[in-house]
Amino acid sequence: MKKIPLLALAGMLAACSGDSPESTENANLNMNAAAPAVGLEYPQTRRGQVVDTYFDTRVADPYRWLEDDRSEETGAWVQAQNKVTFGYLEQIPYRDKLRERLKVVWNYEKVGSPFREGNYTYFYRNDGLQDQYVVWRKQGDGEPEVFLDPNKFSEDGTTSLASLEFSRDGSIAAYSISEGGSDWRKIIIVNAETGEILEEPLVDVKFSGISWRGNEGFYYSSYDKPEGSELSARTDQHKLYYHKLGQPQSEDRLVFGGEPQQKRRYVSGYVTEDDRYLVISGSKSTSGNDLYIRDLSEPDAPLVTVLDHFDSDTYVLENVGSKLYLVTNLDAPNKKIVTVDAADPVPANWRDLIAETDNVLSASTGGGYIFTRYMVDALSRVYQYDLDGERIREIELPGPGSASSLGGKKDDEVLYYTFTNYKTPGTIFAFDVEEGQSEIYRESGADFDSSAYQSEQVFYTSRDGTRIPMMITYKKGLELDGKNPTILYGYGGFNISLTPYFKIANAVWLEMGGIYAVPNLRGGGEYGKRWHNAGTKLQKQNVFDDFIAAAEYLTEKKYTSRDYLAIHGGSNGGLLVGAVATQRPELVKVALPAVGVMDMLRYHTFTAGAGWAYDYGTAEESEEMFKYLKGYSPVHNVRAGVEYPATLVTTADHDDRVVPAHSFKFAAELQSKQAGTAPTLIRIETKAGHGAGTPVSKSIEQYADIFSFTLFNMGFAELPN
Repeated sequence: MKKIPLLALAGMLAACSGDSPESTENANLNMNAAAPAVGLEYPQTRRGQVVDTYFDTRVADPYRWLEDDRSEETGAWVQAQNKVTFGYLEQIPYRDKLRERLKVVWNYEKVGSPFREGNYTYFYRNDGLQDQYVVWRKQGDGEPEVFLDPNKFSEDGTTSLASLEFSRDGSIAAYSISEGGSDWRKIIIVNAETGEILEEPLVDVKFSGISWRGNEGFYYSSYDKPEGSELSARTDQHKLYYHKLGQPQSEDRLVFGGEPQQKRRYVSGYVTEDDRYLVISGSKSTSGNDLYIRDLSEPDAPLVTVLDHFDSDTYVLENVGSKLYLVTNLDAPNKKIVTVDAADPVPANWRDLIAETDNVLSASTGGGYIFTRYMVDALSRVYQYDLDGERIREIELPGPGSASSLGGKKDDEVLYYTFTNYKTPGTIFAFDVEEGQSEIYRESGADFDSSAYQSEQVFYTSRDGTRIPMMITYKKGLELDGKNPTILYGYGGFNISLTPYFKIANAVWLEMGGIYAVPNLRGGGEYGKRWHNAGTKLQKQNVFDDFIAAAEYLTEKKYTSRDYLAIHGGSNGGLLVGAVATQRPELVKVALPAVGVMDMLRYHTFTAGAGWAYDYGTAEESEEMFKYLKGYSPVHNVRAGVEYPATLVTTADHDDRVVPAHSFKFAAELQSKQAGTAPTLIRIETKAGHGAGTPVSKSIEQYADIFSFTLFNMGFAELPN
């Protein structure tokens, strides 16, 4: 057993020796010099003898046994680690107080935008601390009633509603559920009027939508059930099926996918609103797709190819009869909208409708119009177009921030969108499609005075001279003296854009005088395909350099300093935190990698991980790629004799997207090699997955632990403010 003394707060008093106890802001930073040191013993983690060879290079993998999520030894290790971690967290004096404050701030009614199905208007609602949102509905001006309550799916609230789709006339509903946070789903079909379950649930469904064809059946996607562990075994061939109501799942028709000569790891299908076309998209990875349509008005109509390659991201936005509207980044890195006739929809026949601009486009339709949402330095600008491509108006937004897509049915007269930013709780607006006017439909009930905070966008320079935007949010009047607890959050991958949005937990962080900073790193989609590609494969280091430069900017400008800086990110963002913490351990005080991709030599051997190769590359594809991946892989770059930041790794036992073995192995390496006194712990949530559908109660517990761990290791003996 390796014994490590934890952070002693006594030595931290000097950091605040100049603070005046009469100052409201500075008084929040007072520390208790008499706070006792705490000790812990990490569980013993057995080192195995597994060695892999890549291009004549031998690479040890001593913790390979932790990949077996079904073994008793792994289970015992999880229990032992949680015992140590929660024992440590329980000794933080303000953890309970922080948890209670999170409950208070979280406890307000939350209601989503309404949507019409059949004779009812539906909406999602949470009365405050319900673990899962409840689906309500009302008919006309009648009283609302509960339609579906996911809180009753399981006693502990860990079974969540993943999706809900109605047949064309709204008389039948199909909804998918996730048990324990898994990506594997069940689909349940009910009479929408009575709630009666109509047939046996469909099982073993994964990464799937539900798209109805009229009222007779729907399309869904899944993999063959893998051999071995359902949570970690590889899933390679995604397939599209059609389920006809009343028939057993065993008779569902395979529509697309499964060809041995062409692996498609992600396949989806949906039916246009007029039931005219089935649109099928297939992908080998998380970027690029081929595209097909089938005319459902013609019996036994063949599949018609729109795109026969994976060189672009292209989808069907809308159709008017046989006229298709496509959104594509083929020869348009920032995307554009084109039209083509369904009889011969190949790219040679495409005609530009809304041209590419300098800003990244996303598009939606509703009320007979097209709505384009552009990111201008990660902030939303929204325009309305008619179906001939004529711009009608810009939709005025309340300020800098993020607007959700305006979308709905073709005959909707009013559409809804949500506006938010890092300091403004989401407000729902109703938009009259003909008048072009927005009115507040529902304001947030959050007890948070956004006027007391400011959110500013800055630009800083990365290592290679690239200009990177960053949003920094904090309490007005906060003194920039280098002593403010700061969370730097990042992602930087998979063409995903981090646009400003309000998060309940962050409200508590800001309340305490904390700073929350989010840079828009390369690898994301904020500036289009070129920005994404600049953070992939042999350019992945750009992402880490961008994040490091953000930390250096915050320190240089005295928003914070090393002793008060934490880095946080999840999934690909967990990789980001792991890579930066191992490359620049002196840069930050606290590292918070969540559900991270930590073993870059083996990530593609689990579940659908091989589909991430567009961003990462794989260790087998070339010696150059192997060496590059090994050069930043967090698991392979923990070095003995180095003082690493205080680290709280977080993961979940049912995460079957980024399997928890990544986090297990990283934590084991840190515990065996940490030379400093800072704790290196792992918190493993049970009956939870990659994040979606996490019960509110578990979210509150997680944030209470993350924030208290962060503040404690920054030297705070009591909660700020």
